[in-house]
Amino acid sequence: MPYRRTSRLFTISFPPDLAAKAVALAQRDSRTMSELFREAFRVFYAQDVRKTMNEIGEYAVSRPSALTEADVPGLIREVRESNPSKNRAKPQEPRRRRA
Repeated sequence: MPYRRTSRLFTISFPPDLAAKAVALAQRDSRTMSELFREAFRVFYAQDVRKTMNEIGEYAVSRPSALTEADVPGLIREVRESNPSKNRAKPQEPRRRRA
């Protein structure tokens, strides 16, 4: 059975000065270029996720009616009271065992 690559291969290009810095950094840390770029992407991705989460948090706080966890039970009650026929649980018949 032939060997199958389990990772994707990317080709990237750098200007000469940035390429020299990348090579020097990889050599300094005894890493391959692939390891260096994988780690760089992980760091970039984590920062991007953190930035997105911070933006969501800032948006939530800036809303005039920012809700807290303590507000949830009251909101559930309001929704249920506004249309009781749709929000009531229907009684379920007990399941019968097959013989």
